[in-house]
Amino acid sequence: MNARRPPSPATLQRLKDIVGPRGWIDDAAAMGPFVTEDRGLYHGVAAAVLRPDSPAQVAALVEVCADTGTAIVPQGGNTGLCGGAVPHDDGTEVVLSLARLNRIRVLDEIENTMTVEAGCVLANIQTAAREANRLFPLSLASEGTCQIGGNLSTNAGGTAVLRYGSARDLVLGLEVVLPDGRLWEGLSGLRKDNTGYALRHLFMGAEGTLGIITAATLKLFAKPAHVATAFVGVPDVATAIDLYGHLREHLGDTVTAFEVIPRIGLEMVLKHIAATSDPLAEPHKWYVLAEASGHDGDAFEAALAGAPDSGIAADAAVAQSQTQAAALWKLRETLPEAQKFEGASIKHDVAVPVACYGEFITEASAAVIKKRAGVRVVAFGHLGDGNVHLNLSQPSDMDGAEFLAEWSDFNRIVHDIAVGMGGSFSAEHGLGQLKRGEAALYKPAVEIELMRSIKAALDPQGIMNPGKVL
Repeated sequence: MNARRPPSPATLQRLKDIVGPRGWIDDAAAMGPFVTEDRGLYHGVAAAVLRPDSPAQVAALVEVCADTGTAIVPQGGNTGLCGGAVPHDDGTEVVLSLARLNRIRVLDEIENTMTVEAGCVLANIQTAAREANRLFPLSLASEGTCQIGGNLSTNAGGTAVLRYGSARDLVLGLEVVLPDGRLWEGLSGLRKDNTGYALRHLFMGAEGTLGIITAATLKLFAKPAHVATAFVGVPDVATAIDLYGHLREHLGDTVTAFEVIPRIGLEMVLKHIAATSDPLAEPHKWYVLAEASGHDGDAFEAALAGAPDSGIAADAAVAQSQTQAAALWKLRETLPEAQKFEGASIKHDVAVPVACYGEFITEASAAVIKKRAGVRVVAFGHLGDGNVHLNLSQPSDMDGAEFLAEWSDFNRIVHDIAVGMGGSFSAEHGLGQLKRGEAALYKPAVEIELMRSIKAALDPQGIMNPGKVL
């Protein structure tokens, strides 16, 4: 990367000619949203922002970049949290935005598939599926702005992983522009195709370092006849785990989501987010937001009523309408936004075995407080799949910038504990710039070697999103 130089005026003109006058931006102010990471941790400089409107244009742009050695930063909705979709600050890269590739090409109700372009906003895909009486289950707090190409490139998780899996589990085929500009058309919707390497999995989770996803064939599911949502107060995480086991035993795979929220997090939401209220009459140390979807709405309430601790069922709010369910989900989904009002925060996205969930929160909380007295631990996340967002809000008497300067120290503490419990230092946010060093530290050397070999084979010039992941 240090040897790279900005693309020449002639190269930039070739790129601009491909996309036409509406397809590029080179004004510094106008490029601002494309070169700043969503949380503001990373601010880059781009030689230009290119906005193609077809896979053919993407291929032509990449071919020019390969010919001239110009580095490319593929970008979707730029809602990532690890700096993977923004350029570095040396001005040597072009940002390639997929936002104009936003067509839903085919919705096949017989095959239960939908073929969409990379720039389709996730919420629009959900809506199109719903209008066809189908479900596309990937659901994220940023679904109103994130794009499916970015979701797949980062293997996004979200709230429905428990039942439907991560983003890669929802894909049957991909269309990808390779680092030399060739277009791989792998959009098959077949459920069975056992003819060699499953190439699509190379590009999902690769964060644009191996190629650019331009379209995908997605799995659709039957739209649930009934979705039940409950907000439950519990005394501790151990009780939440017991409740999770109880619901799974009685409801099986109809349990779609199982989230945990600490009291401190709920209080932040109630304080800072408009149109929110505490669903329960009395405060609790922890809360569970559980959802089940299927054909029998009464089964969910019956399972709650039969929970091991009768006090659980006694202090639960069960949504009686979609409006009430949305209000309960708002308490969970706006928690990261509410935390911003409390000053600087250092965020962690880790996974541990479900049985270790409470132990991890207890041990990691004690360790970070030992390092910095007064730090406010906001631990929440997807208990059903072991994903913990251990977010740390600055001590009330500490300067925000001073607190953020300790980010790497806190990372090491938290990640050491998670990995020591058989977990992962990145559950659903990926690596980007933020965690590439952590990968080298925690992943076995043979895995890093394999990743580097794949990168070198597909992108020998290293022009695809350089300095990310590896």
